[in-house]
Amino acid sequence: MLKRIVFFSLCLLACYRSDAQELRANVSVQAAQLGTSTDKKVFATLQTALSEFINNRRWSDDAYAPAERIECNFLLNVTQALGNNTYKASLTIQATRPVYNSGYTTSLLNTQDNNVVFKYVEFQPLEFNEQRIVGNDPLVSNLTAILAYYNYIILGLDYDSFSPRGGDAFFKKALNVVNNAPDGKDISGWKAFEGNRNRYWLQDNLLNVKFARFHDVMYQYHRMGLDQMYEDTNKGRAAVMNCLTLLMGIHEELPNSMLLAAFFNAKNDELFKIFSKAPPQEKTRAGQMLAQLDVPNANKYQQLR
Repeated sequence: MLKRIVFFSLCLLACYRSDAQELRANVSVQAAQLGTSTDKKVFATLQTALSEFINNRRWSDDAYAPAERIECNFLLNVTQALGNNTYKASLTIQATRPVYNSGYTTSLLNTQDNNVVFKYVEFQPLEFNEQRIVGNDPLVSNLTAILAYYNYIILGLDYDSFSPRGGDAFFKKALNVVNNAPDGKDISGWKAFEGNRNRYWLQDNLLNVKFARFHDVMYQYHRMGLDQMYEDTNKGRAAVMNCLTLLMGIHEELPNSMLLAAFFNAKNDELFKIFSKAPPQEKTRAGQMLAQLDVPNANKYQQLR
């Protein structure tokens, strides 16, 4: 597997630690919607357990320096107590990547999963086995399976942004989680027939040959686009424009895909700022393409036109 490219090599060598994990996750568990009838202390314990599960586990075979760890946020919003220590929740996942020679970070993933049902008894260990996810109670293993899935998606997107097709190994790990996902009453989000916006379809799109150009976009957008803007803004913006052309080709063949929706959910504000400073003709062209590619934010892009 290709190593993740190191930007600040002297700094990283100075603080290198071979046991450092890949993710630096800020984890928050909220349960305000449950009212006063539920003991909230269990969720404080769960928050600590989830943070340790994500941050203290090795998710790859690569050695990371502390400064290389991927910054991410996980917000578990518990919305309903179903009884027998079982809960319904939504999970918001955000991950970022530093941009070369700047203090700016770009969003890699910003998505919300509303199909989270899990069982948790305070102080129970959180376990995950990549080869055998389902335990005696699928509701117990569902939460860790979901977290592992998104950890692999984050790693895959990050690696894709540093080297061509660098994330494939992690997207395959996410597929393995999907194939071995817990199955049972109230559990959803893992199957193709459960809608066109779920965990199944995100990993399917990432591994589907029809979306091969998306991986070219991830590399070119970040390495040839954003990472070049400090030295040559016009050159970097031209690379981003070329990425829009590639994405338009995908959109025309495969409209309304989850993968493109996820990309623009993470990038729409950034793209607007990039092209708001472009020459008039380039700005107009970008606005036209973005309005077609990202319909939910079309009104925003109208300002470019």
